[in-house]
Amino acid sequence: MARWITQTALRTLRNLEVWVVNPFSYGGIVGNGAFCNRTRELADLTDMMKSAGRSFVYAERRMGKTSLILRALAKLPKKQFVTVYVDLWPTDGSAAFSQATAKAVSVAAESTSKRLLELGKSLFGRLRPSVSLDDAGQPKIDFGIDGRAVSRADLVEVLDAPQKLADKTGKTVVMVFDEFQQILDYEDDTTEKQIRSSIQHHKNVAYVFLGSRKHLLQSMFLDEARPLYRSAMHYPIGPIETKHWQPFVAKRFQHADKQIDRQTIASLCKRTGGHPFYTQHLCHVLWSMTETGEEANEADLDTAVAELLRRESHAYVNLWEAMTKNEQRFLRGLAECEEPPKPFSSDFTRRFGLRSASNAQRAAESLEAGDIIEREEASFVIVDRFFRLWIQRLFAN
Repeated sequence: MARWITQTALRTLRNLEVWVVNPFSYGGIVGNGAFCNRTRELADLTDMMKSAGRSFVYAERRMGKTSLILRALAKLPKKQFVTVYVDLWPTDGSAAFSQATAKAVSVAAESTSKRLLELGKSLFGRLRPSVSLDDAGQPKIDFGIDGRAVSRADLVEVLDAPQKLADKTGKTVVMVFDEFQQILDYEDDTTEKQIRSSIQHHKNVAYVFLGSRKHLLQSMFLDEARPLYRSAMHYPIGPIETKHWQPFVAKRFQHADKQIDRQTIASLCKRTGGHPFYTQHLCHVLWSMTETGEEANEADLDTAVAELLRRESHAYVNLWEAMTKNEQRFLRGLAECEEPPKPFSSDFTRRFGLRSASNAQRAAESLEAGDIIEREEASFVIVDRFFRLWIQRLFAN
């Protein structure tokens, strides 16, 4: 009887539709469980932080650089390091920069209301700090600079705070400025100049300048006329190689009693270029379309791509129709070439109807300014890998 019950129970379990959370994560901060490789990058960045170095970390949008940096920060022992993460994306000027930086430094160092206020006053007295409780009853610090411009003395106080905190705690302070290119949209270059002036004297403070608009960031750090010229080492974050994706993807299919072979994974990575966001997104769709106990193959991958492009079609049509003919021709050339092309060569301009290198140059400049393409060595890459697939299909017939 016991054996009969056991066999019946097993058959019932096999027939039940068990809800399993999709293991492929995209569109947000990726945690450890959904993180693919980046072993070398993680080690390099952690070592740089430990040695109080300065690094300019850049990559295309959605390449996973923020997740990578946050993971590196989490590996640093709290007894030896104070880690400060400043998101500059919402800032629009030196006042917003000062407030965001002061808040991040204060919250990273203290948690109780009394000590938070004491620290705020000791580091940012000019900014008139005050502490209150948020909706969850947790202390939060604010500064009295809303609606007014900040002076150079205010900026100096804010930018000297990491060094003061390092001296006060005896720890290494790690400052991360995310979306750093945002300061180029400020009212003037005062903030940029003061950053260079302040940090060049700091010890036991690591700086990571993180950004996604590579051409803007490179102009800040490689242009001799800019204040931050050569002030930090360059560390680009690129796509992940197929050999690292293969075990990562296969393991997550297997855990849900699904299968996918190495050739299909290789084909998937070829379509996404190994870009983490687009690879995880396509895997997410393919995994959800694969039944338990089944194996995903090339035909299933084609179906998953078609479904994904169907969802994005409206946005891509609007984007495409807003472009000039030469911009469309330039993008078609990038999309259809298997290897990175020489986009200003006579072969490229003749093949795709651009007629001259100057036409190609103007199209490239406009597309780069609009974040549609990104420079990659001597060529360009279409930033949205799915848009590239959409363009390929547009001209397939």
